[in-house]
Amino acid sequence: MLLVIDVGNTNTKIGVCEGERVLASWTLTTRREQTADEYGVFTGALLRTRGIAPGDIEGVAISNVVPPVQQALERMTEQYFGMTAFTVEPGVNTTIPLMVENPGEVGPDRIVSVTAAVALYGAPLIVVDLGTATRFDCVNASGEFIGGAIAPGIAVAVDALLNRAARLFRVELVRPKEAIGRNTVTNIQSGVVYGYAGLVDGLVERMKTEMGGSPKVIATGGLAPLIADVARSIEHVDPDLKLHGLRLSYRRAHG
Repeated sequence: MLLVIDVGNTNTKIGVCEGERVLASWTLTTRREQTADEYGVFTGALLRTRGIAPGDIEGVAISNVVPPVQQALERMTEQYFGMTAFTVEPGVNTTIPLMVENPGEVGPDRIVSVTAAVALYGAPLIVVDLGTATRFDCVNASGEFIGGAIAPGIAVAVDALLNRAARLFRVELVRPKEAIGRNTVTNIQSGVVYGYAGLVDGLVERMKTEMGGSPKVIATGGLAPLIADVARSIEHVDPDLKLHGLRLSYRRAHG
């Protein structure tokens, strides 16, 4: 079994893979101050809830965009699993050509996303990652990562709005029945949900024109289910996309 850990700015997703399947996964809050022991004890407890012993883990693969937690994760892997972690690093052990100006700037989360998307859905494609940031990752027909776009994430945008507008308040982020809101709650919900769906559709349309052909559009990230029901351009939703990318990156690196 392979333990896969995808550390994002807001959430950390931990999964266990066997063969081509993700057997189990958990979403946690990313904590920059967490120690190796805390990671180890908590990860062990999660595994035991599914009847998995630490000794069943044969490898650990990490994708991390929060540098302060990297050392703790590496120590946890050594102390609690008795092995060295495999970490995806741009330009070092990537499994997809990075045809951009500065390959070293490409985040490991983008690499594992497109690695999995190409393997599972085929190129060309656009991955829309709806997390802390709203990110678009483009792969051409030759299977090369050619760049994309990054916009503020939905939660980030909502927080900024509420911090700047004294009379507005936090609401549940769900799809309202109509685009024209009849009260403050539905006004905010419409602006966020339909507004971000329009952002996704507009950028995807421009990218498709520049890429040519008919790239597939895959959504992932914690807020993908919310927007995928509204954005017309999204064809597939895959919440475990980055975990599959970690699995593939690890297997290719280890033969």
